[in-house]
Amino acid sequence: MNKNGNDFGSGIEAVITSFNQGSMILEAVESICAQTLLPQKIIIVDDGSTDESSLKILNSIERNSDLPVPVSIHYQKNKGVSSARNAGIKKTGAPLVLVLDGDDKLKPEYVEYVSRLLRENPSMAAASSWMHTFGVLDSIVCPAGGRINSFLSRNCCPATHILRRDIFEQCGGYDESMRSGFEDWDFFLSMLETSPESSIGIVDKPLIQYRTAPASFNVRSMNKRLDLMRFIIEKHIDSYHNHIADALLGIEAISDVRLYNWENEVIHSITNHQKISDISNNFLKSPTYGDGGMASAVRIVSKRE
Repeated sequence: MNKNGNDFGSGIEAVITSFNQGSMILEAVESICAQTLLPQKIIIVDDGSTDESSLKILNSIERNSDLPVPVSIHYQKNKGVSSARNAGIKKTGAPLVLVLDGDDKLKPEYVEYVSRLLRENPSMAAASSWMHTFGVLDSIVCPAGGRINSFLSRNCCPATHILRRDIFEQCGGYDESMRSGFEDWDFFLSMLETSPESSIGIVDKPLIQYRTAPASFNVRSMNKRLDLMRFIIEKHIDSYHNHIADALLGIEAISDVRLYNWENEVIHSITNHQKISDISNNFLKSPTYGDGGMASAVRIVSKRE
């Protein structure tokens, strides 16, 4: 029990990565220090920050003896978030490690609820929760977790999670060559490949506060999505071979949902005598074939008639 009446999480340590994040890193630290179940310590890995105000804030955090959780800071040259996460996790000694990006925050119950899920399910390699996004987008995002077949068509777990340190060591950690994005998806696949029974759990409450911005790294990485997916497929080719039907059907299910949602938006506009976009009009004049596109166009035009 700490001086604020919170319990320390037995066997849990936290790693926060930082790069020129100003006061956001302080918000991340404070969110961990407000947990109902506190980690034993916090390790911040600064990945070569050059902003003087960010470095001053890191220095003030390191010197703050009033924090309820001990904080240490490791400084390294800029090598990317995968390198920073690996460096931080390797400095921990606890069986469970919380990984948090320095621009995000946690709601107070995150560590308690997510670590409980791991303790109750020994086959889980990692666990996390739903996300409440803030910034330019205010929404609830609900990743589902699952076994490896669920992760072949999309990433099903937030980058912020609690992992089992022995599984991290077994799979070799994050791929430090991946500096364009999707490194967390690749890492989860590597963890799930350590055992056929392995899974990643999700608490169905929005306990992560995920910051969104127009030019964020995650948004920019989507411009390279196909190249990054090819890299992941080739790297994990045995898993894709073993679960080829699940991988293809998972991607098809995603496409079906998006096509259905778009179709209903167009039908809604037609029903309410609203103009539809040139892109939608062009699609109706020349629909795609073999992927449900022509059937969707027929349904839309039938509604219009």
